[in-house]
Amino acid sequence: MEKSLVLVAIFAALIAVLGLIPNLTLAFGVPITAQNLGVMLAGAVLGARRGGLAVLLFLLLVALGLPLLSGGRGGLGVFLSPSAGFLVGYPVAAFVIGLIVERWRSAPLGLVATLASLIGGILVTYACGVVGMMIALDKTAVEALGLVLIFIPGDVIKSVVAGLLTASLFKARPASVLSRSDDRG
Repeated sequence: MEKSLVLVAIFAALIAVLGLIPNLTLAFGVPITAQNLGVMLAGAVLGARRGGLAVLLFLLLVALGLPLLSGGRGGLGVFLSPSAGFLVGYPVAAFVIGLIVERWRSAPLGLVATLASLIGGILVTYACGVVGMMIALDKTAVEALGLVLIFIPGDVIKSVVAGLLTASLFKARPASVLSRSDDRG
């Protein structure tokens, strides 16, 4: 239990640190950020439950006003911004990524973590992000989807990086990849 709490906190901190990488905010108010790489890693390494909790902890700290999002943003207002849907989708994405990695054990971990990151980190996150942009920007689904297409190449790269990092960590320290341990609790 104590180990789980520490790892959840460490991954919440990792997501926050990835917000320090300079971001590029697009004209419609959604930044290109490295923080979703942290979300992908949280799910792939910690598994569904712990990965989702790490992201929820991060978002709780953001909601409390800590400037942890890229560009030093924080507070409840970010949950009303054009990027709100992406933020809401982050814990769901981490959960989906973790669930796929936990359950799909017949393929190499690097491949599984990459594909899980593509599914959770792009499909799930974008689905939530598009809905959020439709609401915040008063756009149609097609218009909002058109706005997020610019993110796809970078997020595909982040998915591959998440897969490679997860596989490397598993090779170096198998017990540290909780999504592949027998105790996924």
